[in-house]
Amino acid sequence: MLLLSGWAFCQSGFKLKVSGEIPAPLELSLADLSKMPRKEASLKDKDGSVHIYSGVAVQDILAKAGAPSGKELHGENISKYVLAKCADGYQVLFSLAELDASIADKNVIVADTIDGKPLAESKGPLRIVAEGEKKPARSSYQLQSLVIGQIKK
Repeated sequence: MLLLSGWAFCQSGFKLKVSGEIPAPLELSLADLSKMPRKEASLKDKDGSVHIYSGVAVQDILAKAGAPSGKELHGENISKYVLAKCADGYQVLFSLAELDASIADKNVIVADTIDGKPLAESKGPLRIVAEGEKKPARSSYQLQSLVIGQIKK
């Protein structure tokens, strides 16, 4: 119990940073994320076991930051992307279009639980989970920030 409360104390100051080419950059605490609509995503691990992650749709986080979506995703906005940065330096890229429900059926969440339990300290407090991909290469541990950018000509 003491280890868990110590881990929770360390994570209490954590903020997911959302920045870049958006109107309203954000820093979301774990408490902020817990108040947003929840979604689930399943992901198969290396040994073939399927786990259910729960968290917030990346699209909902991007909407809160004012990222273009829906009918706004045309012209220059179609070349915008999200770079997910993790604590260990690992980075993965998603196009805004593939995250938008009006364009694609991709389920990508920022998860804080696995099978109903908080992520392990070495894996969390947040993980980006891209459901349905053949390899979990973009489902990354220890997510720290989402940076919205645009391909330059």
